[in-house]
Formats: sequence, C-alpha cells, structure tokens
Amino acid sequence: MMYRTQPAHSSFSFGGPVTPAVKWLLIVNIIVFVFQLPYLGGRPLLWIFGLVPQLVWEQLHVWQLFTYQFLHFGLFHILFNMLALWMFGCDLERAWGTRFFLKFYWVSVVGGGLCVLFLEPAQAIPTIGASAGIYGVLLAYGRLYPNNVVYFYLLFPIKMKYFVLIIGAIAFFSSISPGNSGISHLGHLGGMLFGYLYLRWGYMLSPWRAFANVRHEYYRFRLARMKRKFRIIEGKKSDDGPPTLH
Repeated sequence: MMYRTQPAHSSFSFGGPVTPAVKWLLIVNIIVFVFQLPYLGGRPLLWIFGLVPQLVWEQLHVWQLFTYQFLHFGLFHILFNMLALWMFGCDLERAWGTRFFLKFYWVSVVGGGLCVLFLEPAQAIPTIGASAGIYGVLLAYGRLYPNNVVYFYLLFPIKMKYFVLIIGAIAFFSSISPGNSGISHLGHLGGMLFGYLYLRWGYMLSPWRAFANVRHEYYRFRLARMKRKFRIIEGKKSDDGPPTLH
C-alpha cells in the first residue's frame, strides 16, 4: 500500500521524516518483537501480555488492554502494521502535535481491546498486534486528508475517504460473519470506532477544553440573540444622529 498527495503528479510521497512519537512506537514494537521471537510458539509470553478476555475477567489482567499492541504473530504482521504507522501516522503527528497524536493512538488501541473484551468475554486465546491503533490512524488520516490517493493492494488507486469506508465495512461484516479467520476484526472495528469518538468528543475528557467550549457556545448564543433583538435600518447620512435601531 502506498499513497500520493493531491494534486496528482508523477512522484510518490510516503510518510516523510519519522516524527518523535512514531519513531518510538516503531522502536518499541521492533524491540519487543525481537525479544518475542523465541516465544512465538510458546504459551507464557502471549498469555501474559496478549489480550485474553477470559483472563481479564477472571484474574483481572487489565494491563493486557495496553500491552497486547506490542506483540505480533510474525514478520509480515509487524511489517505491515509498522509500515502503515509510518506512512500515515507521521503526517497526523505533524498536523496534531506529538501529545494529541499519542493520546489518540492509545484511545484507539484500548478501544479496540475493549470491544474484544466485552463482545467476546469468553475468548481464551490471545489477541495481539497494533492493528486497532493502525485502524484508528487510517480513519483519522481519511478525515484529515480525504482526497489523498492510496494504492489498494498496490494496484488500484482510490481516494482515502473511500478506502476508509471499504476497510471499515470489511471489518464490520467480517466481525459478524460466522467462523474464525484468526483476525480480530472486532479489534479493528473498535480502533476505528473509538478513534472517531475521540476526534468527535475527545475535548470532553479535558475539563479546561470542555469549559472553553461551553463558554464559546454561550457567547455564540448571546450574539445570535442580540442579532434577533436588534435590527439595523440603513438610511441616508443625516446630521441628526446615527441610524435608528429597532
């Protein structure tokens, strides 16, 4: 998958220079993956740090909602996740700043985990990978840069806004389809859902921003009320005084 910015031209653009938060996410994920390699087929590491809903409910392994994102099943799993994080996450971090980008990313990750936790509470196998955060990043990128073009499966050019709708629809219908594909579609869908909710109403998590927003809406209300109350009638210039207000 690759993308180019609009307007279209002959050169292609990727994520550009690596931004601070994306850089450290890449480093941590790669280090954990290298450490994890000897344990890929083993039980202890995946069941301790992967997201296992049954263990969270029965033994309160709540840290798994955060740690599951750093584990990956294989080389291609981590490769595609980290490639997408670099390609799309760097532009978001440059646009938002490091602090907001990280908060958004964590919300998407934990939100994807919560969907798995509440909708598959009896699941006894681990869910791992950064895909929930990546799907949140893709959703945000589609909202911020809707007309940028990605190459779906490296072949078909499509605008980012349509690409996000397609992968969201795939995640939704796959999550309600019977059978076990080995892919956590609920986690993908949850990452997009919680990412969207945070972009829409995330300011409510900050008391100061919530107060500032309420104050702004109050002043808008007062201004609209004053406009309805007073009607300015323009007339010819007169020495008797200013135009009459009704």
